[in-house]
Amino acid sequence: MRVQIFKTWDRVRSSFWFLPAAMAGGAMVLAFTTVALDEPVTDWLTLNCGWTFTGGAEGASSLLGAIAGSMITIAGVVFSMTLVALSLASSQLGPRLLRNFMRDTTTQTVLGTFVATFLYCLIVLRTIRRGEEISFVPHLSVTLSVVLAVVSVGVLIYFIHHVSVSIQANEIVAWVGTELIEGIERLFPENIGRGAPRILTDPPDADFLDMFGREARPIGSAGDGYIQFVDGDALMALAMQEDVVIRLERRPGHYVVAARPLVLVWPGNRLTDQLINRINYAFALGNQRTPGQDIEFAVNQLVEIAIRALSPGVNDPFTAITCVDHLGSALCRLAQRDMPSPYRHDTQDQLRVITPVFTFQDVTDAAFNQIRQYGRSSVAVTIRLLETIAEVAGFAHRPEDRAALLRHAKMIVRGARGELLEDEDRQEVEERFQSANQLLSESPNSNR
Repeated sequence: MRVQIFKTWDRVRSSFWFLPAAMAGGAMVLAFTTVALDEPVTDWLTLNCGWTFTGGAEGASSLLGAIAGSMITIAGVVFSMTLVALSLASSQLGPRLLRNFMRDTTTQTVLGTFVATFLYCLIVLRTIRRGEEISFVPHLSVTLSVVLAVVSVGVLIYFIHHVSVSIQANEIVAWVGTELIEGIERLFPENIGRGAPRILTDPPDADFLDMFGREARPIGSAGDGYIQFVDGDALMALAMQEDVVIRLERRPGHYVVAARPLVLVWPGNRLTDQLINRINYAFALGNQRTPGQDIEFAVNQLVEIAIRALSPGVNDPFTAITCVDHLGSALCRLAQRDMPSPYRHDTQDQLRVITPVFTFQDVTDAAFNQIRQYGRSSVAVTIRLLETIAEVAGFAHRPEDRAALLRHAKMIVRGARGELLEDEDRQEVEERFQSANQLLSESPNSNR
């Protein structure tokens, strides 16, 4: 159930139809409500405020028609501006960013505002009666339509500003960087050195792992696609209920092919068709990666922006440097987090689930490898990479994390030695490397 809720919610958040449709439905309810309350409320407002619409049927019809026509026209203009922004972002910064733009609630709200105002005026317009014997003008509803039109003008002005800001490269990079940091906060909640001491989970003995490898049976994927979400609680409950151990062969972000092993179950003789179906229901597959449980997805988005900026056709090292800055900010936070154990136990301390986990080294490789490869001929990018490693070194306290940073620093400086032609450029890179090397060689406790 959680998997289906996740898939539905992610699809809804990334759509241009849900929020505008909800606002349109609310506008229809509002229209019927204001028409039903028109007579008593209009009399009270006229006596106390005096600002309600007091014209006749012809004037009300003309006013509502003008507002409705202008709203649907502006809605088309807003949609065209949105498509232009999407096209620009896709061609300049990468097609993977289209999902971020489509999840922008500001754009969805703006579209919904104009559509809702249009529908409100249309519904109120049909209630006006012009007969000599029966004449009805919903003064309150017409007055509210004018208020909605004024609000829509303000929304249009704000949307023009929002689009102008949102297509700027630095704003997009900051947007993705914020999403990356939020993912780290969500997936790595425990801070090093805070709260009660944690008892690390020891791996199972070698005999059990050998027996698991011989006796476990695979469960194939029910379809093709990227793993978007894994319901860990459901897998734990299934393992406890069936008294088995489940080892995941893929993690969120991996692409799986139908019928290829998704998990291994031990002991294999307890595998049933019902268990196979229930385990497959715990995995959400889709056509694209999502940042919900996939920390590398947001990293790859920043990396894609950086390497596109470093391409000969664009040649924009400043955008690449901005991406490196935000990657460094995320790595500084990740270095302060406890890495989760791949071994999950139940309340009786019985091993139930083994899952592949993200490590600091994995995220570091994803962040630096391609930028290092494409940016080795750029002095500015190379220097910023080494400066970022030195910055992250101040937060890295685990020896394996510092070793990963030092490995990348050495690869960066080796690439620069082969690509940079000027001696002074190479000397400057060497100075940054020596500074980072010194910080990484010091005892972690000395940096605290």
